[in-house]
Amino acid sequence: MQPTLSELERLARQAGEILRLGYEQEHQVSYKGAIDLVTEVDHQSEDYLLGEIQRLFPGHQIVSEEIGLVPGRPGDQWYVDPLDGTVNYAHGIPIFCVSIAYAHDGIVTLGVVLDPMRNELFSAERGRGAHMNGRSLKVSQVSELKRSLLVTGFPYDIWSTPRNNLEYFGHFARITQGVRRLGSAALDLAYVAAGRVDGYWELNIHSWDVAAGGLIASEAGATVTNVYGQPDYIIPPCSLLAASPALHTKMKAVLNEKE
Repeated sequence: MQPTLSELERLARQAGEILRLGYEQEHQVSYKGAIDLVTEVDHQSEDYLLGEIQRLFPGHQIVSEEIGLVPGRPGDQWYVDPLDGTVNYAHGIPIFCVSIAYAHDGIVTLGVVLDPMRNELFSAERGRGAHMNGRSLKVSQVSELKRSLLVTGFPYDIWSTPRNNLEYFGHFARITQGVRRLGSAALDLAYVAAGRVDGYWELNIHSWDVAAGGLIASEAGATVTNVYGQPDYIIPPCSLLAASPALHTKMKAVLNEKE
């Protein structure tokens, strides 16, 4: 049995309430890496989501940030980020979200991203457009880099990896209106869908970060690929580029020129 978009939306709202109630409380913080942290609220949100998915859709495979792979039928696969933006959350910065996507036979068909602090629910069903709280979304029509506002992120191993995105960040910052770093890849993509930013790119990202947001941006009219222009951007090692078609072409040229 396949889920419906309304079922994903319900799951996101319930998990989002867990995040909202825990916000600005004292947290138990542990570290998966030097700057890759996790709180008890990440686990509470994940426990709820995995429990509900397994109860309602037994046998489905789940890929979730904290627990990793929950074995099941690969034809029914979920991508779950119970708290995207944990560093923001732990510091009391209200930029974070819940991200849930469902893929059937390897194709992402449903995606939701919930910002519980702004009560903004971004959602999409393949072939049926993207919406935020019921309102249709459309990407911006900016086609020139010099008139664009971009958003990006950096890998957790930024101290050691040569692909740390700093060179790209500096280059785009010099040829655009600006580059933002919000700290939540799923919200970055939702903001592309909403036309709040004109384009997004990121290297060394995970499938659970971008599966839902990628679908939402695509359904809002963005071209969404990996940074080389290939369509399957959730195959590891993941990278992602999302923008309106005209801007996507120009961003891709910059990213590949500097490879």
